[in-house]
Amino acid sequence: MKYLILTILTLLISCAKKNESENLTTDSKTIEIETLFKMTDKSVKFLWREDEYDKELKDTVNTIFINQEYCKKISEPEKAALGFVSSFIGSECDWDGEPNKKYDNLSCKINTTLNLGYQCSETHLSFLRKWFKNDKKSLKRLTDCSAIPYTASSQETFDYINILTKGDTIIITFRASGVNMRNEESWSYKEEDTFVLKKDNLFFVKSKESENESSSFKIEEEEEEEN
Repeated sequence: MKYLILTILTLLISCAKKNESENLTTDSKTIEIETLFKMTDKSVKFLWREDEYDKELKDTVNTIFINQEYCKKISEPEKAALGFVSSFIGSECDWDGEPNKKYDNLSCKINTTLNLGYQCSETHLSFLRKWFKNDKKSLKRLTDCSAIPYTASSQETFDYINILTKGDTIIITFRASGVNMRNEESWSYKEEDTFVLKKDNLFFVKSKESENESSSFKIEEEEEEEN
């Protein structure tokens, strides 16, 4: 089943440091925050897909790649914006061993690269709650954090993610693809999410999503070998 899901997804897909003071009240410390979290203007391809040979499957599969050089010098606000977007869509997520009782040991490629901990774990969510502490809508949305492994019969995954930083604004554009094996259907869409940095916290200010492009497919059952 794992191979079948990977094969279908391949065909469907088109293609730092914690240094913050807790109580900051004086003007001098406000300036310190603004300097610490100041972002430089940039446009970066953060995530993309390429075909890669899988030794275990002994076949070529479409695999997620992440811009490692960018991640070495990523700002905390940019990390938070990317971490928020990836809270609801998979990035080749798989359980670290067997799922635990809390189902909070799901390892996802984006979280691992950004050092955010397991998907939807307390480590992951506490980091985001800190950054979106004054954005009630975003905090509420985080309660729907998605912990779905890549082997699930119904799932979504990223095709690409680009990030644009300009002044105090972060714009993340991405394309996601989904598949529902039971219903034999697939879909894809594009989205543009805009975040604004205000001192030491982020606000999710707007989102623009394209219409879903959906299609269906047929899973052919394997014929039993004759004795």
